[in-house]
Amino acid sequence: MKQLPILLALLFFILTNAQTSNSGAVTEKQQDPLPQNKIKTIQEVTIIGKKVVVENKIDKIIYNVANDLTSQNGAAIDVLRKVPQVTVDADGNVELQGNPNVRFLINGKPSSIFGNSLADALASIPASQIKSIEAVTSPGAKYDAQGTGGIINIILNESKVKGINGLINMSAGTRFETGSLNLNFRNNNFSLNAFFSGNAQLKSRTPSSQDRISHDPALQTQTRLLQEGYTDFQRHGYRTGLGFDWSINKNNTLSGSVSYNDFANKSIGFINQEQYITDFSNSGEQSIIGYRNSDNRSSVNSIDGNLSYRKTFEKIGQELTADYVVSYGLPKSNYFQTQSLTGALFPYNGISGSNPGTDYSHNLSVDYVQPVNENATFEMGAKAIFQHITNATDVNVLDPLSGQYETDPLQSYRLQYDMKIYAGYLSSTLKLFNWLDIRAGARYEYTTVKIDFQNTNIPSYSLLVPSFILSHKFESRETVKLSYTRRVERPEYAELNPFLNFSDPHNITTGNPKLKPEIADNMEFGYSKNFKNGGNISFTLTERINSQDLKQITTFYPIYPVNGTDYTNVSVTTRENIGKEYNSGGVLSGSVSFFNNKLNIRGNMMLFHRYIVSHIYVGNLDMGFRYRLNLNMNYQFPKDFVVEMFGNYNSAAKNIQGKNPQSITYSMAARKQFWNKKASIGLTMTNPFNKYIRQITTVDTDDYSSYSIRELPLRSFGISFSYKFGKMDFKKEKDISNDYLNEASQGN
Repeated sequence: MKQLPILLALLFFILTNAQTSNSGAVTEKQQDPLPQNKIKTIQEVTIIGKKVVVENKIDKIIYNVANDLTSQNGAAIDVLRKVPQVTVDADGNVELQGNPNVRFLINGKPSSIFGNSLADALASIPASQIKSIEAVTSPGAKYDAQGTGGIINIILNESKVKGINGLINMSAGTRFETGSLNLNFRNNNFSLNAFFSGNAQLKSRTPSSQDRISHDPALQTQTRLLQEGYTDFQRHGYRTGLGFDWSINKNNTLSGSVSYNDFANKSIGFINQEQYITDFSNSGEQSIIGYRNSDNRSSVNSIDGNLSYRKTFEKIGQELTADYVVSYGLPKSNYFQTQSLTGALFPYNGISGSNPGTDYSHNLSVDYVQPVNENATFEMGAKAIFQHITNATDVNVLDPLSGQYETDPLQSYRLQYDMKIYAGYLSSTLKLFNWLDIRAGARYEYTTVKIDFQNTNIPSYSLLVPSFILSHKFESRETVKLSYTRRVERPEYAELNPFLNFSDPHNITTGNPKLKPEIADNMEFGYSKNFKNGGNISFTLTERINSQDLKQITTFYPIYPVNGTDYTNVSVTTRENIGKEYNSGGVLSGSVSFFNNKLNIRGNMMLFHRYIVSHIYVGNLDMGFRYRLNLNMNYQFPKDFVVEMFGNYNSAAKNIQGKNPQSITYSMAARKQFWNKKASIGLTMTNPFNKYIRQITTVDTDDYSSYSIRELPLRSFGISFSYKFGKMDFKKEKDISNDYLNEASQGN
């Protein structure tokens, strides 16, 4: 890495003195402008530079995926487990600095694939398709305010190499199969890229059990419900798209893309049920022994498109950009379940529900950057977001006498959801006393939400979002920063939709159309240092205060009436605004190399403490500490052979009504490059010595307690193959900004 600045200086000299192309292409036998008797011929220049895996920026962390071996057979969800400050549990739920309310983007733009099932969306993007992942923990005023935890931006592979080239990736294994193809064409001022990727998670069985005790003080009864069985789960999906990049002239650039996404999953289960009802008024006991069959399926088909225009001016750094992003999705989910008594020929209870819908959105934004001098830059912009969702809920209930399913008009309904956001911002980048770097700004957002559901009226609201980052970079490669941001978590449509999921009629889940937005004030102090040998260390202290905090709440009902139908011994889980949460913690991460950079060790540790102040449900509650540790080691052997090991531990965490489980995952991988590094073959193993990881979840209230166990099948073995082909001439070219996020300006 010490030779890299020299090589870059040499490249800059060659490009600025090239005579054969205005674009600065470096080709063979280029000549410098010397007299004829002093002509020097430069043959071919090869630039070799290896990007570090983790980059610490002022407002974000960048995880470069190219050298991530242990995720090569997986998907985006596997890569996220390695990103500092990101936590992923065994079910694919993602947190950033301990907050689950994260805004996800692809190439800096929103996508409808995240609207229905985040876990399915992240599992549909193969790791081989990902260039890098950005975890933006201190978004500035130019960023959308959505996401109290911050923003995670998934950057997909795109070639900047002149000519025609491509990349093929394939993997197969005991649990996952993926394949992808990238094609790129680029000449002096125009480029095209196309991609296709497919993935499948093969059918796997998850054993589970639940021991639940509930009390009915009015009837003086206690009910114990024992459930034990399994669920067979599988998913599949594919993505394809086409994009272009056209430099119309020196100052005007146009780019755009369109992609199609299709993914689905299904979960088929069988559960044995034993229910024991004790009547304390007469010391009697009643038992109900039977079983339940269930079938749950969901799918999403969506189209995403975007068009971006950028105009630059004679003054360096001055530019105008305009973006239009459109998404159209067709999410659908349905369930089917029956309950039968042991020995009975026919079920005594059954219900099926279908929940199809449409989801489309339009995003328009305009941004302008005006440099004042080398120490000051001002930016401003405006944005409008329009989202419209339609949803149909059709419920059919089994008639035990006829054996037929009949439509239940009282539980079936149609629902429309409209959200509009209008935003404007001002921000600046300043350097004071040639020592302190300042990024400061304010964003104003006005939101209207309309849901045509009975007795639901959501008032419009406005939000002022200030932010600032103070930082200083020392000559000793050290950087310190202090930041403050305000963020908002608008409830997603799935959290608002009052659709009742009866796939387990004793444990019902539903949405809450009366949810209010969660507001977060985030403060962060950070220190980082880069060492000359390529190692680095960073330490961050964080404090986040959530107002109108959103939490999942479970309530027990001895009898739960739904439009004329009574369900007995039921727990209902939904989201509620419970009060305030104070989340304090720290993150320590770093990397170090040994043996001339052949051995690299990376690790990070997070520790957070949560405290809740609530006027409902639990009152003030100390949630205790939760932590996460991971360690990654890779060793570069001779002849382009690399071995890597990775381990991750997420501690158990207390929640507002119980405890969430811990998880331990570990993986090993090896990769061999050949054919002049154009091809590689790799082997991966995940949890090879444990077929399952045991997940214990508890829920405790005054009249209800539940102890649930799941055995998640994470053990897998896989093989992967990658091949690069086509022309590989280097071409220096200023990239068009695809940064719909409106990343804070770097000044010059």
